[in-house]
Amino acid sequence: MARNAQRTAVITGGSSGIGQATALAFAARGWKLILAARSKQDLETVAEQCRDAGGDVLIIPTDVGDADAVKALANSARQFAGTIDLWFSNVGVGAVGKFLDVPIATHEQIIRSNLIGHMNDAHAVLPIFIAQGRGIFVNMISLGGFAAAPFAVAYSASKFGLKGFSEALRAELADYPDIRLCDVYPSFVDTPALRHAGNFTGKALSAPPPLLDARHVADAVVALADRPRDSVILGSPSWAARVSHFFAPSVTTRAAKSVFERYFDQADPAPVTHGNILAPPTDGALIDGGLRKTTAPRSKTKAFVVGSVLALGAAGGAALLGRRVRA
Repeated sequence: MARNAQRTAVITGGSSGIGQATALAFAARGWKLILAARSKQDLETVAEQCRDAGGDVLIIPTDVGDADAVKALANSARQFAGTIDLWFSNVGVGAVGKFLDVPIATHEQIIRSNLIGHMNDAHAVLPIFIAQGRGIFVNMISLGGFAAAPFAVAYSASKFGLKGFSEALRAELADYPDIRLCDVYPSFVDTPALRHAGNFTGKALSAPPPLLDARHVADAVVALADRPRDSVILGSPSWAARVSHFFAPSVTTRAAKSVFERYFDQADPAPVTHGNILAPPTDGALIDGGLRKTTAPRSKTKAFVVGSVLALGAAGGAALLGRRVRA
């Protein structure tokens, strides 16, 4: 399709964070946008920002865990724009806590949103892509697709599942060279996502530096519209996760458990909450989470959670590889 022709993107999870940043990036390029999320109010805020940036926007409040609702979203998007050039499957929720401390219904909802929701997206839009002979499906995964995180069991399961889902579906689509499935694996991103997460630890949560700007991730997604790639890895922790799990998965997860436990020992108390897992957040449409503003040494020490673990795992993997070579 000619680059100067108006194109259309559907963005699920478009009401904050990476989804909001991506919507604004596409709007600035004159794309038509269909934004979906559970919160109508936040979608309206993002839509107004996108219109100010030059985009033509339709909002459709949608829970991606509802397959019928996602099919209706796809059909409405096609009626609104005529075609769908790119679908950004971006919904993601999570909970931190020991597996048995997190209610099973919460685990189930995380899988439904993070894995089944993305499958619902693909199942709804692929027939449209096939009918029009082209299309790009962008699947937001994360470094969690490379290395599991203790105390985030359902999240880890969903991200490992997403990676397998993409790899299998990509093979099925090999007969359609103009239909591309692209995975994005960012490391920790400064968005409200951690604040919105379920927390069953009784401790305050944070994330380790370096944190990516959501706008950087958005630019990577926008770039896929013209230069689709199977996988895009963003941030050094994602590369560390990939290497560490390949060489020493047990070392990585055990190191993760140890660092998590040290972090929880020193973290401030916090209330137990389901976060946005069972209901949308109520703090408004925001791209940034404010974590990059934390500069105090003590705060940085407290923020030393999974990212540092992945670096430890990578080092352990390298050491293991070295022992094998010497042997």
